[in-house]
Amino acid sequence: MKKKLLILVFLLAFPSILYVVLTTGKHNFVHLPYYGEKVLADNGKDTIYHSIPPFKFVNQNGDTISDKTYEGKIYVASYFFTTCKTICPKMTTELLRIQEKFAYTKGLIQILSHTVNPDNDSVPVLRAYANMVHADDKMWNFVTGDKKQLYDVARKGYLLNALEGDSGSDDFIHSELFILVDKEKHIRGIYDGTRIIEVSKLIDGIKVLMAEYLIKSDARVKR
Repeated sequence: MKKKLLILVFLLAFPSILYVVLTTGKHNFVHLPYYGEKVLADNGKDTIYHSIPPFKFVNQNGDTISDKTYEGKIYVASYFFTTCKTICPKMTTELLRIQEKFAYTKGLIQILSHTVNPDNDSVPVLRAYANMVHADDKMWNFVTGDKKQLYDVARKGYLLNALEGDSGSDDFIHSELFILVDKEKHIRGIYDGTRIIEVSKLIDGIKVLMAEYLIKSDARVKR
């Protein structure tokens, strides 16, 4: 039984280990890229990267979900609406694949799906949708809230800048993109959530991030 468990762990971690070996050599580690503007800190040495701003929404269970919910977590952000018949079903299928792949992390990897139609997507509607797609509440939040905040976070936080608007009644976001966010709220990847090959890259990216944090943790222990 123990041998089988070790083999399973190896198979799950192998893509990350292979990526590290192929891209870093023996002594260096190449991180996933950072997206968004970056500035030099006042000390003239450190870099300050773009990060997701504070937010507060309500999920399918009526619980408050904020940026603090994801402290110490890696998560994938998306935008959808429950009555969508075009790209959203494909995106949901791919997010279910992510849910299945990372269920073993016991909550380290999370999914955050924001509705773009809060007038329709109330808490009960989101609850029914989560049940329909078999979402794991411990891993996947569907959130609703103030439309302006939902859209501001999309554009200014997750960098869906091509979708400009005023959050008014005629403003409507319909994006196929999945955003990979690290533990420090930095964007580390942007992927097309309707394409299997792109989501496979996202899955590998998550594993690389996990490896990155593991290496950092080991380095701190050795000091």
